[in-house]
Amino acid sequence: MVGRGGDPAKPKGRMSSYAFFVQTIREEHKKAHPGEKVVFAEFTKKCAEKWKTMSAQEKMRFEDMAQKDKVRYDGQMRSYVPPKGEKKSRKRTKDPNAPKRSLSAFFFFCADERGNVKAKNPNWTVADVAKDLGKQWEKCPNKPCYEQKAIADKKRYEIVRFISNFQVG
Repeated sequence: MVGRGGDPAKPKGRMSSYAFFVQTIREEHKKAHPGEKVVFAEFTKKCAEKWKTMSAQEKMRFEDMAQKDKVRYDGQMRSYVPPKGEKKSRKRTKDPNAPKRSLSAFFFFCADERGNVKAKNPNWTVADVAKDLGKQWEKCPNKPCYEQKAIADKKRYEIVRFISNFQVG
């Protein structure tokens, strides 16, 4: 069985007790009704309903199977060495020349007020400062001024983005 990422040497992932339950029910159904096509959505719904009504004692068999599979998986992963150079970054690389995004009215407000809040409360964490700025923003009488700055910055961003797309494309 090929593991995640296409590496045939990578151990197959471990299964949960519920996955063992569904697998067992599916095998029993195949034996009782060979050749019958199963509608996956209906089958999984029925399995979920049955699982919810099962007692802890009935589930124990599948939990034991899951525990044994966990031991198998952990043991195989201890000896597994991923191939060199095949680690792919899922993170998208950011274009360093991309224009800066436009700021919201709240961020313009924060830029103006952050220094005042920090000066009054030098021991506050970044989170404390942010919470206080949020509370101040709710009561801020100058919101229209900051909203105008945000609109102007959005126009700036759209123009710069259009120009950069035009130059690249």
